[in-house]
Amino acid sequence: MKQKADNASARPASRLPLRVKLGFGIGDLGGNLFFTAMGFYSLIYLTDTVGIAASLAGIAILVGKFWDAVTDPMVGFLSDRTRSRWGRRRPYLLFGALPLLLAMWYFFSAPDYSAAQTTGFLWATFALCLLNTAYTVVNIPYGSLTPEITKDYKERTSLNGFRFSFAVIGTILGAAVVIPIVSLAGDPHKGYSIVGLLFGFIMAATILTTFFTVRETPHKDEPRPKAKFFETFLVVFKNKMYLRLVAVYTLNLTGITFVQTMLVYYFKYIYRDEGMTTIAMLLLLGVAMLCVPLSVLVAKRLGKKRTYQLALGILTISCLAMFFFAHTLGMLFTFCVMVFAGVGIGFGYVPPFAMLPDVVEVDAVQTKTRKEGAYYGMWTFFSKIGVALAAALSGVFLGFAKFVPNLVDQASSALLAIRLMIGPAPAIIFLAGILLIQPYPLDEKNYDAILALEDQPE
Repeated sequence: MKQKADNASARPASRLPLRVKLGFGIGDLGGNLFFTAMGFYSLIYLTDTVGIAASLAGIAILVGKFWDAVTDPMVGFLSDRTRSRWGRRRPYLLFGALPLLLAMWYFFSAPDYSAAQTTGFLWATFALCLLNTAYTVVNIPYGSLTPEITKDYKERTSLNGFRFSFAVIGTILGAAVVIPIVSLAGDPHKGYSIVGLLFGFIMAATILTTFFTVRETPHKDEPRPKAKFFETFLVVFKNKMYLRLVAVYTLNLTGITFVQTMLVYYFKYIYRDEGMTTIAMLLLLGVAMLCVPLSVLVAKRLGKKRTYQLALGILTISCLAMFFFAHTLGMLFTFCVMVFAGVGIGFGYVPPFAMLPDVVEVDAVQTKTRKEGAYYGMWTFFSKIGVALAAALSGVFLGFAKFVPNLVDQASSALLAIRLMIGPAPAIIFLAGILLIQPYPLDEKNYDAILALEDQPE
């Protein structure tokens, strides 16, 4: 019993060096640079620069996103079974960096396919599948690194605070610099090619920085998991804490995707000032970035679950304010809502990614088998399904509401649909997340008690 107590008390003292936290965190700068650039600009790049019809471009993006979701658990499965002198996850960062750079450059360096629609569609589908595969090869092992770096409950919260501070920086860069670069280049094809090369270089450099600054817990002598591919992921579904957490995270991303997708529509068709969308986004993301470090302190006081619920509550109130008041009180009110919502987004960044390693570690103690790759692979799989559903439903709802692209005077039904999808729809989703996470049982006390079992002699 004394040994168990000593070990439990020693864990909180195992502080990570600042160099490791910065090196781990910067890896997500490149990841979110990719995520933002593809989310905001891939469709308009394919239609307006490459010349592919919008319907074909949309299908290509859907195929690429589906392939992306499918490959996530595959890479997680492989990384769980990898044994090397660099660990289980870091080899993928080392050898995946250059292919990611080249795939990003390739996608944004397409010729004009306006006169060859079928060829353009096939190229876009291939390029997107290639790029998403390259991204998955580094992103899934990177996401699985947290439990490999530390077992300490509070240090994981701090580690993910650094991660998402860099994530917001990557998001802001991805949203803010593409159009200026394309404009300065003079030719859209040349401009997007520069964007692809520059972003690819940043993505490769940041993930290599992570490789060289972090170290994994040794697993070289551990036996590889014997479970087969589908068996591995079926086991994941037996973990009720994990299912609850991944469901809430998926709801969170789904709600945020509704808001992000509709924000530009709101400014363009309700305020009739599309250019002001950039200011709204910078306020939203800038405040979120500032609140990430604060959220780490709040999580240490309130706990990860309560902090997550607080974040979702702020987002719920923000969405309802947008629906009931923003269209009549004007842009200044909306900018204030963006600041408030930024607090919610910032507070919501850290908790899920700090809670997930806890669930994974508890599972490893209870089952005597480590399955980080499977857990993180399914985590991103469900999150991408949620994002895809939100984006698809946004288009379907606009179609039902008689929305006409670029028409200044939209039908009242279309304007109402925009307000509903930036207001009540995500608000209900965020509220569902608050309720669903309430029974989540794992706090610091329970976590330490479960991990203490690992120290008991057989």
